[in-house]
Amino acid sequence: MFTDDKLAKLREKYGNAKGADIFDPHFREVAASQFSESGGRKWPFAGVPTFLDAPFFADAERENFADLDVALVGVPMDLGVSNRAGARLGPRAVRNIERIGPYEHVLRMVPGAMARIADIGDVPFRSRYSLESCHEDIEAYFSKIVGAGVIPIAVGGDHSISYSIQKAVGKDRPVGMIHLDAHCDTCGAYDGSRFHHGGPFREAVMDGVLDPERTIQIGIRGASEYVWEFSYDSGMTVIHAEEVPKMGIDAVIAKAREVVGDGPVYLSFDVDCLDPSFAPGTGTPEVGGLTSREALAILRGLKGLDFVGADVVEVAPQYDTTTNTAHIAAQVLFEELCLVVDAMKRRGAGA
Repeated sequence: MFTDDKLAKLREKYGNAKGADIFDPHFREVAASQFSESGGRKWPFAGVPTFLDAPFFADAERENFADLDVALVGVPMDLGVSNRAGARLGPRAVRNIERIGPYEHVLRMVPGAMARIADIGDVPFRSRYSLESCHEDIEAYFSKIVGAGVIPIAVGGDHSISYSIQKAVGKDRPVGMIHLDAHCDTCGAYDGSRFHHGGPFREAVMDGVLDPERTIQIGIRGASEYVWEFSYDSGMTVIHAEEVPKMGIDAVIAKAREVVGDGPVYLSFDVDCLDPSFAPGTGTPEVGGLTSREALAILRGLKGLDFVGADVVEVAPQYDTTTNTAHIAAQVLFEELCLVVDAMKRRGAGA
């Protein structure tokens, strides 16, 4: 029963308290990283938009990515799509989403206070017309980032970008992968190109930068199952979307952790892993997908793995009239940042 005595105690404690006056020790530490001395916070709708409101580091490449632990990178390229185009506008749409973070309430962390993070802009492409040269540019740019000891998190762009990113992060040793998607993306070359978004992970395996036996693909469904035989032949673990509720989220997480083990892991998130009711703004939607809650629960259950890179891809905002797809992509980007920062701290790096 709420009594006058309880009310009096609340008034004594909170009556003259300002927004920045937080009493719980953990939350006080979080608040200290967000409020100014006067008790104000940055307006989320003001200023130039960046990924997760991170500082913008325009001269990152020129300064060899110095003083950075994690680089958030836009990859506005969708020349590899097989269906609806438009993912080239994905990075801009994700940057325009405000109020993601700074606190992750399930993982209980503020990644921006734990590492040196910046939005370093977009990959500098030489041509908007050549798919092959775009992939050369992606690999070269991410190789510089990785070579500087910085962990890259990419926002695409179509899913073909993951191949050239993995060539950079897996150059010295093949990486495992946790891949959330409606499609396995292990098809062979077609229409005269091997760089399309339906085949990046076959190419990565064949190039020796992705370990298929340490790869798990979650959320797979749709009419293209007949072209994914490479996933099974190479030893990848495939969990179809309809299996997720039957297994349960905890079992999916446990399987993912078992498959990738203790080695270096790349995390790739295609927004079409989600049901179109949650993420309509994508080029190849498939009904019957994951819910946003299921996807976030899976991601949060991966804390503690050795992540060395990540991406979120296939946001096509022109099909996203409510901005829901860009919003979930921004939230996924934040979860990926948390996982990468946690892995970095476990390796003993960072600020």
